[in-house]
Amino acid sequence: MKNACSFTFSKALNFGALAARSLNSYLSLSFPLRCSIRTVRMENNNNGNLKVGDDGSRGAFIVLEGLDRSGKTSQCSKLLSYLEGLGHPTELWRFPDRSTSIGQMISAYLSNQSQLDDHTIHLLYSANRWEKSSLMETKLKSGTTLIVDRYSYSGVAFSSAKGLDFEWCKAPEIGLLAPDLVLYLDITPEKAAERGGYGGERYEKLEFQKKVAESYQALRDPSWKIIDGCQSMEEVQKLLQEIVLDHVIACKKGRALSHLW
Repeated sequence: MKNACSFTFSKALNFGALAARSLNSYLSLSFPLRCSIRTVRMENNNNGNLKVGDDGSRGAFIVLEGLDRSGKTSQCSKLLSYLEGLGHPTELWRFPDRSTSIGQMISAYLSNQSQLDDHTIHLLYSANRWEKSSLMETKLKSGTTLIVDRYSYSGVAFSSAKGLDFEWCKAPEIGLLAPDLVLYLDITPEKAAERGGYGGERYEKLEFQKKVAESYQALRDPSWKIIDGCQSMEEVQKLLQEIVLDHVIACKKGRALSHLW
């Protein structure tokens, strides 16, 4: 199994991009997209490359991760308002992006309206991120900071918690943009289960969330900041604002984009 799962960077990159293109081509015929698409203006230099600041300035790529009901979505919205209030161009993204054809399939699965093999749904999650990758890079290079609610780490943590091979789960994500900062809202599965709305989607089961928490621990790297999610919402909010603002300023001063893994 280990040898079968060893992808080179270029092979994995091609695999992920090809998966997204192939799924989009098929789904565009079978599942007409019912959403509005906002036009994105790109400013090019004479070489046809995306123009960024002469000093390399760009937006920051910030990801919030955590168990279900850990408070990610609420804190993402608060961060968006905070950075916009300071005058920083900022957008809030969520994965899965349920507005796309692939996202609609994932949404149906999560709400128990359809059944899919574990490997299939994992690749759909990955393709959902790949189909947004080019736009994500464009936004960052144009100076827009992205606050992202879940990213590749969720895909790997949840799928490996089902019993899929950990390295196999990581392989389709290789080559995607790496966040500048991952904020993990640390909360026990038992505490999360006490919060309102718990149990409404497929993965909101206590024993499963315990396995997800273990998988998250194996994914931690130096870009992660662990935040005690059991603090009050106001305390968490203040801490996140301080950490995120530092990274936004650092990226404006110039910081190269990197890739997973």
